[in-house]
Amino acid sequence: MRRFSSLFLAAVLGSVCTVASYKFLDDDSGKVKVEYVANVPVSKVAYTKNEKGEAVPLDFTAAAEKVMPAVVHIRSTYSSPVQGRSNAEDPFRDFFGIPREQFGPKQAGGSGVIINADGYIVTNNHVVENADEIEVSLLDNRTYAAEVIGTDPDTDLALIRIKEKGLPYLSFVDSDKAKVGEWVLAVGNPFNLNSTVTAGIISAKGRSINILGRNNNGQGNTGIESFIQTDAAINPGNSGGALVDLQGGLLGINTAIASPTGSYSGYGFAVPSDIVSKIVEDLLQYGVVQRGWLGVSITSVNSQLVKEYDLSVREGAYISAFAQSSSAKEAGLKEGDVVVKIDETPIRSNTALIEYVGRHRPGDKLNVTVNRKGKELVIPVVLKTSEGKIGTIRAEDRKGFASLGIELEEVDRKVLENLDIESGVRVKALGNNGKLVRDTEIREGFIITNINDTPVKSVKEVNEILKKTKSGELVILGGKYENSRRDYYYAFKM
Repeated sequence: MRRFSSLFLAAVLGSVCTVASYKFLDDDSGKVKVEYVANVPVSKVAYTKNEKGEAVPLDFTAAAEKVMPAVVHIRSTYSSPVQGRSNAEDPFRDFFGIPREQFGPKQAGGSGVIINADGYIVTNNHVVENADEIEVSLLDNRTYAAEVIGTDPDTDLALIRIKEKGLPYLSFVDSDKAKVGEWVLAVGNPFNLNSTVTAGIISAKGRSINILGRNNNGQGNTGIESFIQTDAAINPGNSGGALVDLQGGLLGINTAIASPTGSYSGYGFAVPSDIVSKIVEDLLQYGVVQRGWLGVSITSVNSQLVKEYDLSVREGAYISAFAQSSSAKEAGLKEGDVVVKIDETPIRSNTALIEYVGRHRPGDKLNVTVNRKGKELVIPVVLKTSEGKIGTIRAEDRKGFASLGIELEEVDRKVLENLDIESGVRVKALGNNGKLVRDTEIREGFIITNINDTPVKSVKEVNEILKKTKSGELVILGGKYENSRRDYYYAFKM
């Protein structure tokens, strides 16, 4: 009995010691407790707030169901080698997936977004540029041939249309109000995998990655880059697809990725909806983008500039030079000024200035606030075209004879004087795989001074001469390039 009592007491004491030790070791006063929702740790669940302000698990399904029917698959067919852009220097090649070998008809795939019920679709310019045929496939597998309404290489946007009514579409939302850290969805057709939805957040805004820059006609960099950066996965084929908020509103058009491999590596870039909507309005109303110009060369203010020029501000767009026919220079801005605000919008970088001005048209008046040697000045500036004019530009003012597939513009008088020529019309852009691209080696920037020895002074005169030319008749374009003193001639048959 004594032995049993001793054993029992020892057992009780052992149990008490064990429990006490466990309690001591399991003290969780300094630990993070993990709660579970449907057997998933909360650290793995994204939350949002409902109408009552309550935290609820994030749900992407409603936005995905709304957006998917409005995002289309685009197939572009090329019957001949793609010209007008160097294959070796094509910044979109790996993203868009254009084959490097171009023998016989080739196809490339991309995405597009239906923006109204009548079949208008926004996509990237590089998705449809120079294509002979464009085919659009809807989510329900209906297919249509599409026509190009207009393009804007400076933002890499294009507007196309299919002949159908009553289509599902997405509405634009204000991309200015989107915030870094906000959840977004990317919808498109990567690797020909139709209607793919990926999720991520807005990683940054106002990004410039130098893929749209062009040094063209003495106007400097004409590309408008102020991308929304996102970590939602996008890959070759997503180009031209939708970046949307969780209500399914169109925040931007997915355009490019930053990747060492050509596939998703965590960084995607979309053209903001505020830029997209302006481009679409211009193409629908005028047939060509109405772009206002300040006519300045600018650099984002950084510590080096602050030290070198003894600047009194650490953010803004530093004016280093002016272009010909600069509206900013005429208004009174000077080299060394730092643009810190336009109207009521703060300007913290050169991309912010480019984006803001790019939303306005020739003739628009902007109140530009500059810091000049420590003093702020507000200077009204009336925007002009790149040719130094004020007023609306119509498609017929820029387009050459349709079958040639060229865009023309007037030439500044100083350029003509430097080349010692009386008149001429510049080839601003080559596109749509037109006859001049296919049959000659003409390059952008060529100044047409005569057609079949007849001098030309305007786009209108070029069109009038070509319209009178009979089918099969030989046409010889004579002219010069700005960087050369020799005469060039390009011949083709109508």
